Amino acid sequence: MRANEILPDEHDTLSINGMTVRKGSVGAFLANARQWLHPATPDHQRQRAQQDLRELLPALDALGLFEILEVRDPALRQWLDEHREAPQ
Repeated sequence: MRANEILPDEHDTLSINGMTVRKGSVGAFLANARQWLHPATPDHQRQRAQQDLRELLPALDALGLFEILEVRDPALRQWLDEHREAPQ
């Protein structure tokens, strides 16, 4: 399946089980995860990355991302698991 079959170019969002998923959610997750993992990231940027990651989690769960892929970094995987289980 091609990306445009999931979300055509003229659409910016997809609804999955009532959850609106924006185009770019997976890319934003990857960018924030890289920033969170980088040891030179200043605390304020790391906190912003955490907030952005937290906000993305419902959409990523709706996509089923973590049913297929596992985060390799143990600290990030633990953080994600803790925040996916906690109510927001």
